[in-house]
Amino acid sequence: MSTTASARPGVVIVGSVTADVTTFSQRLPARGETILGDQFTLVLGGKGANQAVAAGLAGARTSLVGCVGDDLFHDLVVDGLSAAGVDLAHLRTVPGPTGIAHIRVDASAQNDIVMVPLANAALSAEQVDEALAALAPTTSVLLTQLETPASLTRHITTRAREHGMTVVLDPAPAAPLDADVWRTIDIVTPNETEASLLSGIEVADPASAERAGRWFLEQGVGAAVITLAERGSAVVTPEGTTFIDPIPVDAVDTTAAGDAYAGYLGAALAEGLDLAAATRLATAAGAIAVTRQGASPSLPRRDEVDALLAAQRAAV
Repeated sequence: MSTTASARPGVVIVGSVTADVTTFSQRLPARGETILGDQFTLVLGGKGANQAVAAGLAGARTSLVGCVGDDLFHDLVVDGLSAAGVDLAHLRTVPGPTGIAHIRVDASAQNDIVMVPLANAALSAEQVDEALAALAPTTSVLLTQLETPASLTRHITTRAREHGMTVVLDPAPAAPLDADVWRTIDIVTPNETEASLLSGIEVADPASAERAGRWFLEQGVGAAVITLAERGSAVVTPEGTTFIDPIPVDAVDTTAAGDAYAGYLGAALAEGLDLAAATRLATAAGAIAVTRQGASPSLPRRDEVDALLAAQRAAV
């Protein structure tokens, strides 16, 4: 894990970009059923873009490596990222449509998502290499996910390691990885569903989260942060396990809560915070995100996150 965060305060996200088409309804339709919804939004999304926006709002010098189409959603993407201060020098415009995510949210704030990669499939090893080489002198943390081409995951993480970056993988959507990929990851951040699918250990409580975290360490990962929604997080390292308390809120939409968490975690690590402190900051960001509708519009500013943490400390 990189120890040069203070001298290299930047965060680079290699990941997906989408236009998010979201519908809100009292319940999700059954197979073959049509129901009437309550609301519709069209906003910037994609796990890579969301994490970049979150890191930018956290105050980190943030760059995004990805691909956007040359269609009518191009400006939606560029404008949304620019507003958060994200460096777009390594966002490539490619012929064809921008990636699309179709999201359905019910009254209990639960959602389901179909993501169509489209332009995201054009991300190449050459693009990654050029970006990481250019950013390495000022960047200590890399965030990536599994919405990019699967064949590139090991390449992305290996190259980042070669540049001395701390590599953080958000393994979503969960998919099997080659055994040697795990050894190139410093921190993995699955939620309970993803941890269960990847480890084969059903994660249902803090104890089983710790066991799943140990599984990731046995594969060669440096540390595992298992997120447990309203039950907080388990931070599992070779030195032991720390449980991070949740922050109770009234959830409206869980879309992008994990991305708020990941983006703030990466920004905090680049800032020089230790993993436990970075996880507390990420927890507050995720808590705020679930109280708002939409993907990128739900991502909080740093002053909001700091205020929530201050209120939590005062209440103890």
